Amino acid sequence: MKVISTNIGSPTTITWNGKDEQTGIFKYPVDEPIRLGKVDVAKDTVIDRVHHAGVDKACYLFSENHYDYWKNLYPNLDWNWGMFGENLTISGLDESKVRIGDKYKLGTALVQVSQPREPCYKLGIRFEDQSILKQYIDYGFPGTYVRILEEGKVKKGDELVLIEQSKNALTVKDFYHLLYMRSKDSKLLQLALSNTALPEYKRERLKKYLPKP
Repeated sequence: MKVISTNIGSPTTITWNGKDEQTGIFKYPVDEPIRLGKVDVAKDTVIDRVHHAGVDKACYLFSENHYDYWKNLYPNLDWNWGMFGENLTISGLDESKVRIGDKYKLGTALVQVSQPREPCYKLGIRFEDQSILKQYIDYGFPGTYVRILEEGKVKKGDELVLIEQSKNALTVKDFYHLLYMRSKDSKLLQLALSNTALPEYKRERLKKYLPKP
């Protein structure tokens, strides 16, 4: 897996439900390395810090491999890396193989896979079509957030090198699928609840799906 593009966003004003607001989802490639900090990417724009950035969502990675699929669905958009709001576009990133809790060397940083990205209306704003939210969920390859165990810089061409694979077999795709299941798969549910790399609040929300004693 290799970094294809480093992407940074500037504050962009959008209109939603008749009101103007700002967003950082409009990210574009930059030539220089980006610095991964404990709670965000240096010089990047994060407006809504309740749902973005923070220890468990410090940096967002999306796979180059999925771009062709979305380009076919939205051929009239002005395509560039960073289209999904990712800070890092990665070749070869496969959510069906990457596990929640995996640790990777990324440039000079050490990162840990923490959770998939759940889409919101701002992705629909970027794609000029809110129907992408359901399409994005149904497609099932959402990219992944990482927490930063050791801060560092990342540049185009750096490799994502697996340092330690999680002993818990729950993949990013597994957990993403679990989130949107109406009837929760018991095996995936138990894997998620026992995966300490998942944010605690995510695991707490899943407990309500356990069978009643």
